[in-house]
Amino acid sequence: MESVAKKKKFQMPSAYSVLFIIIGVIAVCTWFIPAGQYKVDDAGNIIPKTYEVVKQNPQGLWDIFMAPVNGMLGNATTDGAISISLFILVVGGFLGIVNKTGALDAGIASIIKNNKGHEKILIPILMTLFALGGSTYGMAEETLPFYTLLIPVMMACGFDSIVAISVVLIGTQVGCLASTVNPFATGVASQTLGISMGDGILLRVLMFVVLVGISIVFVYRYASKIEKDPTKSIVYSQRAEDEKHFDIDAINRQAAITKSQKRVNVLFFITFGVMIISLIPWTMLNEHFTIFENITKFLTGLPVLGVVLGKNMLPLGDWYFPEITMLFLIMAIIVAVFYGFKESEFVKEFMLGASDLIGVALVVAVARGIQVVMNDGMITDTVLHWGEQGLSGLSSSIFIILTFVFYIPMSFLIPSTSGLAAATMGIMGNMGEFAGVSKDLVITAYQSASGLVNLITPTSAVVMGALAIGRTDIGVWLKYIWKLIVVLFIVICIMLGIAAIL
Repeated sequence: MESVAKKKKFQMPSAYSVLFIIIGVIAVCTWFIPAGQYKVDDAGNIIPKTYEVVKQNPQGLWDIFMAPVNGMLGNATTDGAISISLFILVVGGFLGIVNKTGALDAGIASIIKNNKGHEKILIPILMTLFALGGSTYGMAEETLPFYTLLIPVMMACGFDSIVAISVVLIGTQVGCLASTVNPFATGVASQTLGISMGDGILLRVLMFVVLVGISIVFVYRYASKIEKDPTKSIVYSQRAEDEKHFDIDAINRQAAITKSQKRVNVLFFITFGVMIISLIPWTMLNEHFTIFENITKFLTGLPVLGVVLGKNMLPLGDWYFPEITMLFLIMAIIVAVFYGFKESEFVKEFMLGASDLIGVALVVAVARGIQVVMNDGMITDTVLHWGEQGLSGLSSSIFIILTFVFYIPMSFLIPSTSGLAAATMGIMGNMGEFAGVSKDLVITAYQSASGLVNLITPTSAVVMGALAIGRTDIGVWLKYIWKLIVVLFIVICIMLGIAAIL
């Protein structure tokens, strides 16, 4: 027996532990950071220079352990994550039904066969598509099902789970970083400041091209390295377990795809296509684009069909998590009926699929608990007030770069882009005018910081959910992505600084 026991290798805590630690730290901060609040107008926007100190409301052990519960259900200060979590579970059920048909495995095998020797071409194509989704309508939580689809594809192509996570997460969040007409970032912020979403769009398009290009090169180079030498993978130590978990061998053994499986895949992609179309607020982007509203009014106005469909049916473009959750439930039923599932088989496979994503659904609630503790402890407005004091009276270039830097910790504390815009833009946009910085440039700085932080923050349900699906912890992800974060940070600062003086 060895006289000296070997030291155990440090193991990164799970996502739940990391998030609970952050909740605890934030709760401790509520004992020392002064509580305060701003006055708000009728629309709920903060009124600048109205901050006042209020009675301290420190959060204790009860509040810490209630935070994930309130993060899921919501309370007086914070919206709950229940709609997102339910969406994740229903999508899991939908994927369980589709996977039972073998259609995805057969489709993946077909893709690999047809792109033999050219697998890496999928990376720039898919990243560009995801980036467009992020830039146009803030594609984020609804991407979680794509990880389950893409990880087996990338692994079967000789890459690893990190490449698959990168394609979706880096693609969408760099797209959000360079949002062009994203209604949940650019739209909310522009509306708060009373300007058009089109203001500053040329700079954002330029940033989109440059930053998405840099990101694609980063992921492509890593994938090339893994392709040449699989041991270079940052998660190589768990590759055998990942191949077993994602059943890569089944993909490699897959027989030729059948006609029925092709039809299931068509239904699968129609589902995601409808989801994407339904989430884009068409009338907000163009008030004259009312085709979906007109179709809905026509259908619900028909004598018999209108009653059957229901008078409360919403047009595509007005949908959100409740409606897309319904979409995946309906499509799961349609796929099951089409493929000839018995009722008992449908329920069994749906429940098994949902159970695979229970961990992801719970991560969302725990992550939302951080915002609950901050809001209940009444320190969110205090942090905003410190920024208001520190950024006034600066030159235009320094102001816009510091605004970008200011929004980095703020994005960490408030990962919701629309929530952050609504909470801060009334202050920051008006402060920019004193430094000679246009309001649209302040919006660009805010969404750049939000997108950058949402690549790595453990307070983001998207990040933690993606890593949970990919069986990767936050420490490994940070080790992989930190160089890209540094490059993006520098390029953004340069582009903002130049834009401020032009």
